[in-house]
Formats: sequence, C-alpha cells, structure tokens
Amino acid sequence: MTGPRHDHDAAVIRVVLADDQSLVRAGFRVLLEAAADIAVVGEAENGGIAVALARRHLPDIVLMDLRMPEIDGLTATKRITSDPALEHVRVVVLTTYAEDENVFRALHAGASGFLVKDIEPEDLQQAVRVVAGGESLLAPAVTRSVIEAFVRNGSQARQAPAAGRVASLTAREREVVRLVGRGLSNDEIADALVVSPLTSKTHVSRAMSKLGVRDRAQLVVLAYESGLVTPGNGHSG
Repeated sequence: MTGPRHDHDAAVIRVVLADDQSLVRAGFRVLLEAAADIAVVGEAENGGIAVALARRHLPDIVLMDLRMPEIDGLTATKRITSDPALEHVRVVVLTTYAEDENVFRALHAGASGFLVKDIEPEDLQQAVRVVAGGESLLAPAVTRSVIEAFVRNGSQARQAPAAGRVASLTAREREVVRLVGRGLSNDEIADALVVSPLTSKTHVSRAMSKLGVRDRAQLVVLAYESGLVTPGNGHSG
C-alpha cells in the first residue's frame, strides 16, 4: 500500500513500538491499547526491525527508544524520516531523561518530538493523538530547553546555513516560523497575526515546503538555529 494512513481505518491510530526491553514494550502496549482509538501493530527490539515494521505496516506513529542494540533509535529515525515511502510515518523518541543529547539529534533528524518513559498513561495516549493529528510534541518547556541547550552549545557551524534557508521565506512566513518556534499552534498563530486558522495553516505549510522539512518539529529546530528565535526568548511576545 502506498498511500497515507487514510487508506486504513482513519479512526484508529496505528503505532509501532521500538524498545529493546520486552517489559517496556508490553507496558506501553497495555497503556496505548486501553484507548479505543489506538492500536499497536508491531513491536521491535532494535532499530533495524523498527524500520522494517514501518515499511511493512505504514503506521501513523513509531515510538522509538534511542538506546537499542545493533541499530540504535537515532539511526532508525534517520532511515524512516529520509524514506519517501514513509513520508506519513511520524517518529516520537522515547528516552529515560530529557537531557540526552541524542534527543536533539533525533529532532534534527526528523523526529516529531519526544516522551520520557515515565509519562502518565493518559498523557501518553494524548501525545500519540497530537502527533497523529499533525502537531509536534514540542510545546512543553522542557522540550524547548533541550533545543535551546544544544543550539547554545555548538550550533555555530549550522547557524549561517540555517539563516540562509529562512532568507528564502517571505516576511510573513518568517514571522510564522518564529511563532512556531515559540511553540504556538496554528490557532494561536492565527490569533497573533489576526488571520484565519486556515490562512495560518497555509503559511505554515508553505514554509515547511520551501524549507524542505517534514513537520513542525523541524521548523522549531530551524527557528532556533537560524536565529529567528534565540535561546531564552522562546516565551517572549
């Protein structure tokens, strides 16, 4: 099947779990499948199997542990996000602690966000719904702090290329990317710019297309790397 998830039952969010610990996978499966609108369609104990399952099942979400044997989660994330056949598959990184430098690398590689493994069950289910709906898990302050820390510590080599990329945008598109970088949703951007939510969504989509990024998470990273949002002012008005 070559189409997006809409070719499946659109009411059910399909998830692949990737973690080298079977007990962790079993726990996440129970928590996710307690929700009527979420189904786990595959489990993987390493990144290579996760990629294979993504290609076989075309899930909506892959919950990806970063530290796995043979092929790790970062490598697997890159393989999924760079595969045109998996354009509609979203990767959410699982980590035991938010400050893991590989979290930022995974976001930079195309992950749609991350979750810490001790997340509350209802928050896990909601997070899966948010990403399946096209948003990214980058609103919490802890997530922005991860991006800010790694932009502060060594992004100089990337800053000029990133600034060059956003220079191709219109002034309005740059403003939209800045607001996305601050964690605003499409509706919040619409309110800030006094436009309709549809217009806001169109601006975001055009910016993503021009910049060649697959979802909002990469817009956030790029907003910081280019200097549109600077560490410490992510909450500014």
